[in-house]
Amino acid sequence: MNIVIVESPAKAKTINKYLGSDYRVLASYGHVRDLPSKNGSVLPDNDFEMHWDVDPKSQKRLNEIAQAVKGADKLILATDPDREGEAISWHVLQVLDRKKLLGKIPVERVVFNAVTKEAVLDAMRHPREIDEPLVDAYLARRALDYLVGFTLSPVLWRKLPGARSAGRVQSVALRLVCERELEIEKFVAQEYWSITASLATDKNEEFTARLVSADGQKLEKFDIPDAQTAEALKTALEGGRFSVGNIESKSQKRNPAAPFTTSTLQQEASRKLGFSPRQTMQVAQRLYEGVDLGGTTEGLITYMRTDGVQIVPEAVSSIRSLVSGLYGSRYVPASPRQYSTKAKNAQEAHEAIRPTDFTKAPDKVGRYLEPDALKLYKLIWQRTLASQASSAEIERTTADIDVAGSDGKPYGVRATGSVIRFDGFLKIYEEGVDDAVGEDGSLPALVQGEPLRSRAIEAKQHFTEPPPRYSEATLIKKMEELGIGRPSTYATTLNVLREREYVRIDKKRLIPEDKGRLVTAFLESFFRRYVEYDFTADLEEQLDLISAGSLQWKDVLRDFWRDFIGAVNEIGDLRIAQVLDALNDLLGPHIFPDTGDGNPRACPSCNDGQLSLKVGKFGAFVGCSNYPDCRYTRQLAETGEKAALADGKVLGIDPESGFEVSIRTGRFGPYIQLGDAGGGEKPKRASIPKGNDPEAIDLERALALLSLPREVGMHPESGKPITAGYGRFGPYVQCDGKYASLSTPEEVFEVGANRAIALLAEKAAKGGQRGASVIKELGEHPEGGGKVQVLSGRYGPYVKHEKINATIPKDRNPEQLTLEEAVELIAARAAKGPAKKKAAKKVPAKKSATKKTAAKKSTAKSPAKGKTVSKKTARRSTPSKEAADEAAS
Repeated sequence: MNIVIVESPAKAKTINKYLGSDYRVLASYGHVRDLPSKNGSVLPDNDFEMHWDVDPKSQKRLNEIAQAVKGADKLILATDPDREGEAISWHVLQVLDRKKLLGKIPVERVVFNAVTKEAVLDAMRHPREIDEPLVDAYLARRALDYLVGFTLSPVLWRKLPGARSAGRVQSVALRLVCERELEIEKFVAQEYWSITASLATDKNEEFTARLVSADGQKLEKFDIPDAQTAEALKTALEGGRFSVGNIESKSQKRNPAAPFTTSTLQQEASRKLGFSPRQTMQVAQRLYEGVDLGGTTEGLITYMRTDGVQIVPEAVSSIRSLVSGLYGSRYVPASPRQYSTKAKNAQEAHEAIRPTDFTKAPDKVGRYLEPDALKLYKLIWQRTLASQASSAEIERTTADIDVAGSDGKPYGVRATGSVIRFDGFLKIYEEGVDDAVGEDGSLPALVQGEPLRSRAIEAKQHFTEPPPRYSEATLIKKMEELGIGRPSTYATTLNVLREREYVRIDKKRLIPEDKGRLVTAFLESFFRRYVEYDFTADLEEQLDLISAGSLQWKDVLRDFWRDFIGAVNEIGDLRIAQVLDALNDLLGPHIFPDTGDGNPRACPSCNDGQLSLKVGKFGAFVGCSNYPDCRYTRQLAETGEKAALADGKVLGIDPESGFEVSIRTGRFGPYIQLGDAGGGEKPKRASIPKGNDPEAIDLERALALLSLPREVGMHPESGKPITAGYGRFGPYVQCDGKYASLSTPEEVFEVGANRAIALLAEKAAKGGQRGASVIKELGEHPEGGGKVQVLSGRYGPYVKHEKINATIPKDRNPEQLTLEEAVELIAARAAKGPAKKKAAKKVPAKKSATKKTAAKKSTAKSPAKGKTVSKKTARRSTPSKEAADEAAS
């Protein structure tokens, strides 16, 4: 029996059908070992020795593989054809070697770019050995990510409380987003005007022309700066005589875009389908690993992690034949198109992403695919066909119109238009454009010297606009241009930024959160070299040289670590006050925007103190230098005019108490306050729920919020009151300590007794699950049996199988989740092992003063410098898994 190892069970199932009964295909379920999340996993002082760990779920998989290998005729490692796939094969081989199970069993490594019968069988006929340089490149990348995460993150936590972690590629991507936001904030709009004329020929064919010259002088963009100048020019044109001057037509050719790489697929799926990069890769993975096409399982696309744009000659021939058959011979160029990538540091180790069989058109396989899979497959199919189609032929016409102005001066207006003479590849597919500007329309046939009639002259005011925020697609494009990261890392990197809550997505644009801006400012101030774009790109280039066998991986680590640990040690004794001073300067335009009314850092409460960054248990905030005499605080995001208007704004008088009702701004956001803090009595306060604009709150709404929780009625069984209000997890109803969630914030004010009783009863019927309700039944688990469900819980949607609960990522729609996707999430959660429960502390009835003092003085040695610190500090300085959990990023 020949044993074949692949990553996923779906791939294993497909390949087993191709190979027959002499082969047994097993899945490793991804990586079988990883660096444990603790200090000492990588030892720079011991020549970068790496200690690997196997979690319980992976151990089970390895045991199955080990059992199968005993007595096997051959072991074939058939993991993905990239660095990660090579590493998985290497890990499996290392584990089996240490168990001394291989003996004289021959070991082969095979790779294939598509999961089709032909590709797999051909790979089996051409085995090779493990690619050691590729493994070395993986080891170097993994060690670098670990060392950066587990060295830099603890510094970040100590110097900037509330920050989560810093990663090698993640931090550079975050810097791009933050720098763009700073550009937008610093941007000052400039006014300019344009003059357009609506003209018509003798045949009443209308078109529009733009003023380009006045009194013989060419007009630049900002040469019409104000309304007065614009009005004078408009008046001169309104009484003028128009005639056609020079006409120039040029034929242009537009060539098709190259076939998809990983990054261009993610960009285009974002533009055209609205997919996140992570969603794109998950759908592409399923298309690659195999789809059941009515009894036969086959991969529909080639390997989806690639930066190559080439396609093998036999596939190019198939594409050209198909295009000719579908659209005619004119749509095929005389010779095949050749593409080369423009991305920095591209390896081009694999083909571009393309369909494996061009006869399987989207309309033929559509009934076997889920909606998202069909959309993505159609995108890939069309793009690949278009890449070998003829160029589009476009005629662009520019007509200069002479104007004799009413003021006796000569003027010139210009009209442009374009006409598609031959659509070529555009008949099949056109690439999307980010932040596109509208194109010219067509022009009527014009003859030089022909008089034209003026229908209307219009002066329009414009203001220059700041650069647009990055979308996920444009950020990936920028990272690729700079050579930051690799195709397999982009989706992971963006996902990490969202999970760390360093950025948020609004209207498909990435907006940095304040904690993300603080982290970036900190790194730029004290670790600038390590978030420089060139430095990160050069490091990627060194990793590529390791892959090519031109550089030793430990040499790269030594060079990096020597300078990096020196930079970390330099700021070890830096005081937090020094850190805050640096951040105050770097983030000044964001935190203290100049509103034109004097000192932007003047405290609006005491008018005497200076505002500056402060750090507390829950992160950074803005406070007054006169603390504790002045207790003014606000969040970082609440800056400028809106914050000044909201804080302390009086909405009116409460008719019952006679106290003022005002909007206040605190460290945790805006809130409503009744009365003031005078007399030592704490005033009544109410939080403003998320989604409510503080500026839109009126007195009636404020009094309603202050009245919460409100009594809904009495429970018919217990006789106890039912109340409705807002809690930590949103709107709720409760009775006798039993809670049930409400669907919307407004329902707090509208819910009646019958609805509340029904919700509480429904909650009780579910056995006390905290708001958990079934969204979707997915069916039986394909391996262990038992139903798989999508549930809505207290902390959001999740999937459940037996005792395993797996959170559904924020960018996934729980209602569209498939059984296969749910099984992957469950497997990933199970691989992490059971959640660790905190042991209950035993508190003695009494503790002597001597013991208390001894406990306070208990100390531990810091592993970094041998300094004596408290046990509490020592525990806190030990990084958690998130510190270096960069995955591939």
